Amino acid sequence: MTSKLTPKQAGFHMPAEWAPHVRTWMMWPSRAEVWQDMAETRRNYAAVAHAIAEFEPVSMLVRPADRAEAANILGADIDLIDAPINDSWARDAGPCFLVDGRGNRAGVSFRFNAWGGKYAPYDGDDAASDVMIEAAGVRPFASSLVAEGGGVSVDGEGTILTTESCFPNANRNPEWSRQQIEDELKAMLGGDTVIWLPGNVEETETDGHVDGVAVFAAPGVVLIEAEGPSDCAWHAINAANIAAFDGQTDAKGRAPQLVHVPEAADAEGHGDKFCRSYVNSYVVNGAVIMPRYGIGTDDLVREMFEDVFPDRRIVQVPIPHIAIGGGGIHCITQQEPAP
Repeated sequence: MTSKLTPKQAGFHMPAEWAPHVRTWMMWPSRAEVWQDMAETRRNYAAVAHAIAEFEPVSMLVRPADRAEAANILGADIDLIDAPINDSWARDAGPCFLVDGRGNRAGVSFRFNAWGGKYAPYDGDDAASDVMIEAAGVRPFASSLVAEGGGVSVDGEGTILTTESCFPNANRNPEWSRQQIEDELKAMLGGDTVIWLPGNVEETETDGHVDGVAVFAAPGVVLIEAEGPSDCAWHAINAANIAAFDGQTDAKGRAPQLVHVPEAADAEGHGDKFCRSYVNSYVVNGAVIMPRYGIGTDDLVREMFEDVFPDRRIVQVPIPHIAIGGGGIHCITQQEPAP
């Protein structure tokens, strides 16, 4: 039974991604209109799953009709759970998992409407968070806010990053004011401070999720998309997001330290949606899983990440047939924290 208390009232909060995980959740690709070569996309997903599985267990939601093929590609080291999903973005369709510091865990389900109704049907993905919460055996909470996990980044110490271009968008929450959205995020994720960034109105797949713009990497440290050269398409947008941190402080009163991460500008990709973001990487137990595009910037960013995450291995995985769908490694994963 879903609790009538908010998670914050019940003492829960969303821990930072770098806190210890029980496992990672993923969802097996299945929406044909998104993936130009489904077989290659599934192989890319498998490569990411196996990279993560070196460090922590991986559970994969899969449509029953796809189970046999998924088992053949993934092998025995990835746990498969049947669910009538529509596609494969576990960060967005999955829950935000919570802890209370006393050994208890929970999960909050936001409403999911396929990034403002961009795909249909989406009822299977809207229900995916409940499947994960039940399988994890944690306390359920539910929010009526249309929101996706890729639209928030938390430091585990009370600070939430999000973007103006996403949740306040009329395609998500037309009846909600920005203040109401902020209050709901604090209540559901156990936060005290929300830092709003402009986001990216020109990124029309997710409407500018924060995990393609800026994410917490450590207490008081944020990875952010660098401005790039003045002639790059999103130079002004990136500059505006960087500038939005001026004068901001986190829940502990710190001015966030920004690490400017270049985009994989030279990566060869097809279509307007192709994701070239290194910020969209994923922190697991003992490692960071980041994309490899086969360009020189891969080595530069790997070295940056080695400095930011000195106690973790940096593992690079080629994802051309994931990036083509408009997202990266962070978009297809969701962490389940340890108590």
